[in-house]
Amino acid sequence: MLTVTDHNRSFSAMTYIYPVVSRRAGGVSVGINLNPNNACNWHCAYCQVPGLVRGAAPDIDLALLEAELKGFLDELLHGRFMQERVPPEARVIRDIAFSGNGEPTGSKAFAEIVDKVVAIRNAAGLNAVPIRLITNGSLIDRPYVQTALQHLAAAGGEVWFKFDAGTAADIARINGIDVDPHTHARRLALCASLCPTWVQTCLFRWDGQVPSQDQIDHYREMLEYAGSAALKGVLLYGVARPSFQPEATHLQQLAPDELEAIARTVREMLGSAGLTVTVSP
Repeated sequence: MLTVTDHNRSFSAMTYIYPVVSRRAGGVSVGINLNPNNACNWHCAYCQVPGLVRGAAPDIDLALLEAELKGFLDELLHGRFMQERVPPEARVIRDIAFSGNGEPTGSKAFAEIVDKVVAIRNAAGLNAVPIRLITNGSLIDRPYVQTALQHLAAAGGEVWFKFDAGTAADIARINGIDVDPHTHARRLALCASLCPTWVQTCLFRWDGQVPSQDQIDHYREMLEYAGSAALKGVLLYGVARPSFQPEATHLQQLAPDELEAIARTVREMLGSAGLTVTVSP
């Protein structure tokens, strides 16, 4: 059975398509992994990808991706997969999500792939199922990514944009990259102007310490700088699955009440923007 604590990409034995039960989506998420080489341009401390390396998505076999997605959607709709592999309470297709083992927008064919996925979804009669891009947002400045976001928006899709911290030092510690948070906030603003966008933020104890008020203040400042009123909301989530990175020794799970306390603080801080703030322990 699939569970929210096991997002093993090899579960389905396909190259690009993998199913998960998503605690944030609340059902079956059909994942699209454009990074089967386990390469990403970030190195997040909480990443669950084993053998993660720095790099970009490889060339994509578009015909194979298309065949896998068509075949698996047909199995979900007409086969035994739901009954045999999915808990009863989760037997609904909640989304099709570009996620996987690295940054999906690193594929230069990303815009073409988005168009193919939209067409396959619609042909399967799943027009109401949203297509989501789960991204670190680092490549939003690239024209082909912007084209893909516009097409995603036209198809009723949305973006979950990673923003874990509000200072350069915290971003370096958590995400393993050197970036000015104002630069990343401008990327977030650009993304939100092209496609409906949620901020996704991973929260945890680091060496036993909960996120400080100062860290939360800097985080809020960056969301405000990005134009929080243009966002759909904020998705706060904890570390439900173990990290496979060396930094995992620093991470401990927050209790549900600790996550909710941070969510209340964020709601109060961004109250004027009327943002929805959700929590997934």
